[in-house]
Amino acid sequence: MKKFLFALLIVGLCFLGWYLFLKPYDYLASFKVKTYPGVVNQSIKTWSNAIGNSKILESKGINNIIQEIDFKDIRYRYDWDIQPITDTTSSVKVYVTDLNNSFKNRLQILFLDTFFEKDVKNRLVHFNDNLKDHLANFKVVVIGQEKLKSSYVVYLPVETTQLKKAKGMMGVYPYLDNLMASSGIESNGFPFLEITYWNQKSDSIHYNFCYPIIKKDNLPTDNDVKYKEFEGGNMIKAIYNGNYITSDRAWYILLEYATKEKIEVVSKPIEIFYSNPNFGGEALEWKAEVFLPLK
Repeated sequence: MKKFLFALLIVGLCFLGWYLFLKPYDYLASFKVKTYPGVVNQSIKTWSNAIGNSKILESKGINNIIQEIDFKDIRYRYDWDIQPITDTTSSVKVYVTDLNNSFKNRLQILFLDTFFEKDVKNRLVHFNDNLKDHLANFKVVVIGQEKLKSSYVVYLPVETTQLKKAKGMMGVYPYLDNLMASSGIESNGFPFLEITYWNQKSDSIHYNFCYPIIKKDNLPTDNDVKYKEFEGGNMIKAIYNGNYITSDRAWYILLEYATKEKIEVVSKPIEIFYSNPNFGGEALEWKAEVFLPLK
């Protein structure tokens, strides 16, 4: 009996030593969400940007993000782990560390309901509420494989981030619109965005904002605009309804679809816009077709 109690004491002391000094986080929160990891990834970054005193320290691809919240004497690190469970459900685990009071919090959590726990829970409830609101404000339906026809286009290249994609479009849209109207260039379809570079860790993107036009001689020359043949080709397609600021959610949903169906794709999305945001209206009625090229 004494040996058993002694062994139990040793195990208890080892656990306590690990818990107080070696455990890599102070608190673990976990929950499930009815969406894809990529949508959660972008929602975390949008939420971090909106709440202030917060920054993303590192994004290890779609599934892992390190965030820091720094406010007065609070300095928290959130290690987010996002994993798919089913086709439309994800598991979210958040490993939280108080970088200023880690030992104190670990000790108090054993005996008390601490401010640290309550604060973390409140922040994550706020995030989850924001995510639910976001999910109610857009819709993506995957159509499957389709061939996108080629077209001759006038375009402007833009380098920005996913978060500022729509802002870049808003600057280019009227410029090309005015050029075409003043130069007699004939439109031959809806404007579209062609991603030429996408860094999924930093969210940096390069894209061409394109207008399909009727090809003819003596097209106006401009220091900024360019002309080319857009080749089109075999794609997987989705329909996106919602504000174009977050149309990149469809990119991730198409990537998940491609993985599930074992389709090799190139991570250079194409978005065709059928609505003009300058005319306003209900965002859920805005429509875009979103494509990923097949390899």
